[in-house]
Amino acid sequence: MTSTHPRLQDPHHPEPSHGLRDELDFERAYHDTCRTTLAAMVDGAAEQVVIGEDVSASGADAEVLGYQLRSRAKALSELPEGPLFFGRLDFDDDGQALHIGRLRISEHPAAPPLVVDWRAPVSRAFYQAGPRDPQGVAVRRRFGWAPGSRGDRADLTGLEDEHLGSGETGTSDIVAREIERPRLGPMRDIAATIQPEQDDLVRGDLAESLCVQGAPGTGKTAVGLHRAAYLLYTYPQRVQRAGLLILGPNPTFLSYISEVLPSLGETGVRQATLHDEIARHPVTGTDTERAAVLKHDARMAEVLRRALYARVSAEGTDSLAVPGGSYQWRVPAAELARIVAEVRDELPPYAVGRERVRMRAVGSVLARAERRAGPQPRAWVRGIERARALSAWVETVWPKVRPEEVVAELLTDPQALARAAEGLLDAEEQGALRWARPPRSYKSARWSAADLVLLDEVAGLIEHPEGYGHIVVDEAQDLSPMECRAIARRAPFGSLTVLGDLAQGTSPWAARSWDVLLRHLGKPRAAVVPLTTGFRVPTAIVELANRLLERLDVDLPAARSLRGDGELRLRPTDDVLGTTVAAVRDALTRDGSVGIVAADAEVDRVREALAAAGIRAAAPEELGARVTVVPATLVKGLEYDHVVAVEPAAVAEAEPRGLHRLYVVLTRAVSRLDVVHGRPLPFPAGDGTRGAE
Repeated sequence: MTSTHPRLQDPHHPEPSHGLRDELDFERAYHDTCRTTLAAMVDGAAEQVVIGEDVSASGADAEVLGYQLRSRAKALSELPEGPLFFGRLDFDDDGQALHIGRLRISEHPAAPPLVVDWRAPVSRAFYQAGPRDPQGVAVRRRFGWAPGSRGDRADLTGLEDEHLGSGETGTSDIVAREIERPRLGPMRDIAATIQPEQDDLVRGDLAESLCVQGAPGTGKTAVGLHRAAYLLYTYPQRVQRAGLLILGPNPTFLSYISEVLPSLGETGVRQATLHDEIARHPVTGTDTERAAVLKHDARMAEVLRRALYARVSAEGTDSLAVPGGSYQWRVPAAELARIVAEVRDELPPYAVGRERVRMRAVGSVLARAERRAGPQPRAWVRGIERARALSAWVETVWPKVRPEEVVAELLTDPQALARAAEGLLDAEEQGALRWARPPRSYKSARWSAADLVLLDEVAGLIEHPEGYGHIVVDEAQDLSPMECRAIARRAPFGSLTVLGDLAQGTSPWAARSWDVLLRHLGKPRAAVVPLTTGFRVPTAIVELANRLLERLDVDLPAARSLRGDGELRLRPTDDVLGTTVAAVRDALTRDGSVGIVAADAEVDRVREALAAAGIRAAAPEELGARVTVVPATLVKGLEYDHVVAVEPAAVAEAEPRGLHRLYVVLTRAVSRLDVVHGRPLPFPAGDGTRGAE
C-alpha cells in the first residue's frame, strides 16, 4: 500500500500537502452532513412513534407496529457518539463512492445512503478486496480519527488510500494504529479493522453453527459479537422474533464487552452468564470439588431422567370409574396401564406426557359413551376432564412434580440415588454426591452453583425452555457437559457461535476436544475454524506463552503475532511486592491501562503494597481505571495495555489446571508484560527483556 496521504497532527510526519488539506476538508464537511442527517433520523423516528400511537389498525397489528417503531427510535437514540464512517470505496465501473460506517445513514429510506452499514453486502469488498481480487474497487480509503473521538470534524486527522486497481498492497498504518492504541474502559468494536479471515466468520449463514478456536489476541470475542450484529442486520425478523443471547463467563467480562453491540447500533440483545439463565434460586450452598465435578458429569443427565420418570407407574392401580350424567363409566386397569406405557415410550416432556395421559383417558371414557349413546356435547366432555376421579388417577400414575423435589430426593435419599444411578455411578461416587446435612425439605435446601445445573436439567425434562434464534457462547472451553446441555436446550432449532481456546481451559471439566463439547451442545456437525494469527498480543509475549503452551495437555499449534512493537521483561527478585510496585511505577510512565494479576490468595497483599506506595488500584469491575488489581481467576477475556504478572508459580499451584490459568494471565497484555517472580518460573522462559520499546 502506498500511503500518499500521511496522518495530520502526527509529530513523525510533516505538515500535509494542499491536496491532502482539500481532501480532509471535503471529508469533514461530508461528515457534518451525515451528522445532521442522523439527527434528523433520530427526530423522525421519535415522531413516527407518536404517529404510530394513533394508527388505525387491529389491536394486535397496532401493538406490533408500535413495538417496531419504539424499538427503532430507542436504538437510534442510544447510539454512542463517535465517527459516523471509517472507510470509503471508490468503484471502477461508474465512479461511485460509498462511505462505510457502523450504521446506514440516509436522508430518506428510498434515497441513496450517505453512509452504508458495514454489514451490507456491498460493504464486504471493504474487508475482502485486494490487488489479486479488487472486486471492482478502484480505491479503498481508510480514515484516521483521533483516539476516543466523539465524531467532531477536527478529530478526522488523516486518511489513507489503497489503489487496488493499480496492484498496491501493504500494511495499513491506520489499521495498525487502531489495533495498537491504548486500552482504557470497555472493549471497542472492530468494525473498522476486521481482517478477511475474521470477516468470513462474521458473515456466516444463520442456519450454520460455528466454533472458533482462537489463540490469544486473534479477536475471537470481537468476531462473535460482530457476527451477532451481522445476523441481527441480515435476518432481523427471524433473529429478533426468537431472540439473540450472548453468554459470557462472568459479570466482569460482560461489563467489558457491553458497549460493543450498542456501538454497532444493536441494543436489543440479552447479554448474560449461564448462571443468570438457569438460576432458579440464589446460590447459598457449596460443594466439595469432587461433588461439583460429579454434578457436572454427563452421566447425571441419565441419573436425573431415571429419577424423574421413576415417579411414573400404573402398577397396582385399579380400573377407573368416572361419573358422567346418570351413568358411571369404567375404564379397565389394563387399558389405563397401556395408555401410560405408550405415552412414556413417546418420550415427551414430562408435563406434556402428564396431559397426554389425561386426555387419552378422557378419550377412552368418551369412546365408551359414544358407543352407548352417540356423540356427547362439549360441556359433557369438559365435565369428564375435570372429574375428581380422573384427576386423582392422573396424580397417582403421572404425578405433578417440581425439579427441586427430584434433585433434593436424589441428594438426600441413598436408596433413591442408588436406584437412579445403578450402572452409572459407583458407591463412592454416590456417597460424594449426597448432601452432608440434608435439609428438612427441598424448600429449605441450600442450593450450590452445581445444583442449579441439575435443577435446570430436570426443569428441561419437565417442560422445554423457550429457545433463542442464535446464541453466542464465549469462553466455551470451560463449559461442563451438563452446562452444554443447558445451552443446547435453549437452541433446539437455533444456531450457535461457539468461541474459545482449549489452551485457556481452567475449570476441572474443561474441554480437551471441541468435538466432544459440540456434541454436548447438540451441534456435532458445527465447523471448527482455527484463528492462530494474533493482532493484539505482541510477538515477544506470544513467544513466551508458546513456551508454556508446550506443557499444556492440548493439541494446538503455536500462536503467532503480526505485532513486533511489544515488550517483555522478566523480573527475578528477592522482594516480589517491592518489585511489583516498581514495575507498576514504570508502567505508569507510559500511556494505557495497567493490570496487576496475581494468584487469588495474594491479591490483598499486592493491593496493600500498592496502597502503601501511594498507588490506588481499582477492582476489575471498575472499567476505565488506570490501574487495576485482578485475581487470576477473573482475568479471562480481559486485556490491559501493560500487565504485571505476579509470581507465576503461585498462580500455577493454586488449582489443578493452574498452568492453563497461567497461560491466560500471560496473554492479557496488548503492549507490555512484566513477569515478577521470586521463585523459578514453571516453564522455560529465557532471560531478560525482549521486544521493541
